[in-house]
Amino acid sequence: MHAYRSQTCADLNASHVGDKIRLSGWVHRVRDHGGVLFIDLRDHYGITQLICDPDSAAFADVEKVRAEWCIRIDGEVKARDASLINTKIPTGEIEVFIREIEVLGRVNGDLPLQVFGEQEYPEETRLRYRYLDLRREKMQRNMVLRSDVVTSIRKRMWDQSFKEFQTPIITASSPEGARDFLVPSRLHPGKFYALPQAPQQFKQLLMVSGFDKYFQIAPCFRDEDPRADRSPTDFYQLDLEMSFVEQQDVFDTIQPVLTGIFEEFGGGKAVDQDWPQISYKDAALWYGSDKPDLRNPIKMQVVSEHFAGSGFAIFAKLLEQEGTQIRAIPAPKGGSRKFCDRMNAFAQKEGLPGMGYIFWRDQGEGMEAAGPLAKNIGPERTEAIRQQLGLGVGDAAFFLGGKPKAFEAVAGRARNVIGEELGLTDMDRFAFAWIVDFPIYEKDEETGKIDFEHNPFSMPQGGMDALNGDPLDVLGYQYDLACNGYELVSGAIRNHRPEIMFKAFEIAGYGEDEVRKRFGGMVNAFQYGAPPHGGCAAGIDRIVMLLAEESNIREVILFPMNQRAEDLMMNAPNDPMPDQLMELGLRVIPQD
Repeated sequence: MHAYRSQTCADLNASHVGDKIRLSGWVHRVRDHGGVLFIDLRDHYGITQLICDPDSAAFADVEKVRAEWCIRIDGEVKARDASLINTKIPTGEIEVFIREIEVLGRVNGDLPLQVFGEQEYPEETRLRYRYLDLRREKMQRNMVLRSDVVTSIRKRMWDQSFKEFQTPIITASSPEGARDFLVPSRLHPGKFYALPQAPQQFKQLLMVSGFDKYFQIAPCFRDEDPRADRSPTDFYQLDLEMSFVEQQDVFDTIQPVLTGIFEEFGGGKAVDQDWPQISYKDAALWYGSDKPDLRNPIKMQVVSEHFAGSGFAIFAKLLEQEGTQIRAIPAPKGGSRKFCDRMNAFAQKEGLPGMGYIFWRDQGEGMEAAGPLAKNIGPERTEAIRQQLGLGVGDAAFFLGGKPKAFEAVAGRARNVIGEELGLTDMDRFAFAWIVDFPIYEKDEETGKIDFEHNPFSMPQGGMDALNGDPLDVLGYQYDLACNGYELVSGAIRNHRPEIMFKAFEIAGYGEDEVRKRFGGMVNAFQYGAPPHGGCAAGIDRIVMLLAEESNIREVILFPMNQRAEDLMMNAPNDPMPDQLMELGLRVIPQD
């Protein structure tokens, strides 16, 4: 017999009754029923119930075991009484009578967290003792899901004739939208490598090198502020690039891959087959976000004309300023003062003075518009708003005003809250949308400086001609894929023409010498017959987070950092040894 096990803790059933077997695993829990000991033994595959009574030669040793001890047992499979069968687990028809036990690993001291049960523990505790946290059923399930998703992605990419290549982990620093992690060079004192924010330049170089279709499950490194859906240090993405393609070709390539993944692992939820293409401008207007949740049917609308010159002085005066507007958030079924007051309080928590509202109620012979705004602007304007928004009795609308960039984000969050609280958001669905036509440039309101708003490597729509006009009107062949309120994919058709690239950077204040210095490898390569190419990258962590129905990305990462970008388990970051710094020619300057 094998030294540790003849079966796993998920293998045994009624057909094994009478067999002599060997199992190894962790003590999930121990129960003492009047001198008869029951142990749930757990391994990666499942749980088997063990039993031991004083007739067993191993009884005295079994009495000593505690939760999470790692043990090996020999025993005999017995059938459970019909009334004691546990239909919730595959091994529920049997139990194993312990004849012999060996302790493979003890727990010294108290457990900092229990594996058995559904107790909640502070995240700091869970991350410090991640190896215990990962023993829990939910975490085992999430990590297996992640592995299965990555395996399925690879198969689907291979089926589309993509080749998997690995790009360097140590490279040159380049400005790509986030802070680099720098790596000092011992052989070249005073110089630094960088960990790649993404394989962006290398995958483009692969296309210049003549490889037609590339992908990899790529590690990416960015020194970013953490949030619930983003790791502060590193993450993985499905990275892909193709030559001789247009924007739609990229969409047609990635859609069946992601559709298949969400159908395979989505737990039976509906997966939208129609992925609309929404301009960045319309997404901001309708949803207040470039990653809208289309499970929520609410679309915001501009209603400025109904407030211009009205009796509601706050909005009327706002509209006298250049670049301002009033937007309405329709709220079907939200027509009660209690709900309206709750949403007004939500806006105040978000840092706004409040959120105006109108709601419509049945008033015997007809419909009445209620709320402070209705009284101020009068019945004619109120009725025009109702008709524009398509609302009726029992419905409401909320209003925000000012310069769109100042209130769009709050409006978008309010839309999400309204949809969820009123039961309008279909929670059993994965809803996808391509966000397209991103502006390449933005203007700093304080300095007036033009800079890149999104990926500087995107081909401008219209090529060189587009760059000769107003930079703020230039759109790029850049796109994101949103799903249920998260950005899952980002990509672009690349700017492969050196003269267009130099002009694009010149508008943002970067001279040709600076571009060659920062992106020399790629710029040089583009001098030698670069093909038109494009691609995208899909966030593995976020995909698994959605499939696992988790709201925190750390629940689907094996060993994540905490909110302060610290690894409490491995004590990182930590202080380097003096001889390490000396060898690198570095010294640490204390920060005040």
